[in-house]
Amino acid sequence: MARMKECVAAVVLSLLSVGLSAPPSSCDSLLEPISVSIEDISGRWLYIGSSSDLPGSRSVGRLLTSAWLDVTATAQDNVLNLLQTQRIYGKCFSIHYNVTFENSTLLIEEPFYLKEVYLQTDCSDCLLAREQVVSGNDTFTSLLLFSRRQSVSPAVLEMLKKQAECLQMPSPIMIDPDYEICPDNIPPSEGIAALNTLFEAKMGHKVFKFLDSFFEMFVN
Repeated sequence: MARMKECVAAVVLSLLSVGLSAPPSSCDSLLEPISVSIEDISGRWLYIGSSSDLPGSRSVGRLLTSAWLDVTATAQDNVLNLLQTQRIYGKCFSIHYNVTFENSTLLIEEPFYLKEVYLQTDCSDCLLAREQVVSGNDTFTSLLLFSRRQSVSPAVLEMLKKQAECLQMPSPIMIDPDYEICPDNIPPSEGIAALNTLFEAKMGHKVFKFLDSFFEMFVN
């Protein structure tokens, strides 16, 4: 179970809330992908918060206390290496995997399909990813906000909330900005196979949906 929670956090890190507001009229501009280069997205990014319909994302979002992402180039022009490290239950985990990056889009095509494009934010050192994962007959969507800093302004968070509303997704879960960052020296495990195991685990989806409902009941 701990391994599956780690994998959920890596991707993003739910059941749709009741009474979501109607999409605002500015949704087209808020959800318009922007152009980014490898240089723009390379380096260390600190996780700020997210909204996701991935089963388990709501419960893991409450348990996740820190996360960071390191994006580095490889010997292949359009291939990047991603190293993700996150702290859950006070313990740090790390995974790594390669992705394709072309035309401002990050892709994984096997053994599941992941597409990530980037949306505008109100801060110059932030990265907002709109991520779609397709595994078999299941499709999941996430909004993931990262920054070069541990915290962002209220205006940035409000814009993220509006973008989630546009997608009729739950309100984003933000982590406490006064967190302890996981160290760099954690041996990473191979991430693609672990994530694919999670996506294919139908029983795991049911368990995590139950946990999502449980956390939302007592937290909200």
